[in-house]
Amino acid sequence: MNHQQNTGQPSHLGSLAILTSLFFIWGFITCLNDILIPHLKAVFTLNYTQAMLVQFCFFTAYFVVSMPSGYLVEKIGYKSGIVIGLAIAGSGCLLFYPAAGLHSYPLFLTAFFVLASGITLLQVAANPYVTVLGPPETASSRLTLTQAFNSLGTTLAPRFGTLFILSTAVKSADEIKLLNPEDLSAYQAVEAAAVQNPYLFLAAVLFLMAAVFAMLNLPKIENETRHTAMAAEDDRGSAWQYPHLVLGALAIFVYVGGEVSIGSFLVNFLGEPNIAGLAEMDAGNYVSFYWGGAMVGRFVGSAVMQKIHPAKVLIFNALSAVCLVLATMLGSGYLAMATILAVGLCNSIMFPTIFSLALTRLGKHTGQGSGILCAAIVGGAILPVVQGAFADHIGIQYAFFVPLLCYLYIAFYGYRCIRL
Repeated sequence: MNHQQNTGQPSHLGSLAILTSLFFIWGFITCLNDILIPHLKAVFTLNYTQAMLVQFCFFTAYFVVSMPSGYLVEKIGYKSGIVIGLAIAGSGCLLFYPAAGLHSYPLFLTAFFVLASGITLLQVAANPYVTVLGPPETASSRLTLTQAFNSLGTTLAPRFGTLFILSTAVKSADEIKLLNPEDLSAYQAVEAAAVQNPYLFLAAVLFLMAAVFAMLNLPKIENETRHTAMAAEDDRGSAWQYPHLVLGALAIFVYVGGEVSIGSFLVNFLGEPNIAGLAEMDAGNYVSFYWGGAMVGRFVGSAVMQKIHPAKVLIFNALSAVCLVLATMLGSGYLAMATILAVGLCNSIMFPTIFSLALTRLGKHTGQGSGILCAAIVGGAILPVVQGAFADHIGIQYAFFVPLLCYLYIAFYGYRCIRL
């Protein structure tokens, strides 16, 4: 075993380098939703609940596709899973072309689901692949590094989206009614192109990556290798019988839901007159600070967790997020703007920390546990819609109590895991 790893080291380094591009691209595409939501909300004159159906369709794919993806990867291997995932994601990007051309919101939602299905398959194949490519004792550091590049994607995407999508000013419903047929047709063509061209570009990138991965000679990893470095297992018959996993799945559910809810509302929130009164294009640029904080925090957090128990770091970050969201709800102006953007810094270590704590001591059930945790990402589908419904009734600022409750539960989960 050691001999194989030593001789395969250069190959592993090359494979890890190319795998890092996957983490970047799916972070980039996922975060682009935050820019597309306010655009579609304006173009289709949607309320907040209807606009959040974008995240509902996107993250529901994780719940629907996670388990089948795990089964598929078991059958066809990591590399084939990655190639198929990239091709499905590319097909989803292509669907944005007719959706924009036909001015069809249901077709947009379908495109989001197809795109997310491909990304789900990518995650199910790439996450464990990174952990087994190399010595088990450095698995977590490899995953943290690749996830930092995922955060780089989420940091750059708002800039890209703002430049190409939000730069086109959207007319109000009353302004549209005043347009004659020729002007209306020209206006809709411009709005459609604002979405079509960026997603055509992304489709080309994804198909190119699929072709590159298909030709790459990636090292094959046997299924048994996944369990080599796991702690002694007991005779429990299912991952569901581990309370810390079940509670961890709920923590993943509320974490992704809270993080996505905040990101989805940022552009509209920063446009509120009592907050910053920013135009959509200007507000879109600030979304990068939210996701950029997560990237910085991930590097810092990985170093801190060498010295301090991860559960304690999780509690500190979750309680800090609670304080920041509370300040956002009660504050106004640039203070409320700064506090909500700073939540990104607190989010940084939450996903990988919850994930690793939940899988502790699962032994042979680690694979099943990983599938359960991936399916829990569906929180990103449900909670933004819940927050959207509250935003329609009590206002966008007070609706932030939804992520506040999420962070309180995460702090509780960290407390439960201190003895793990």
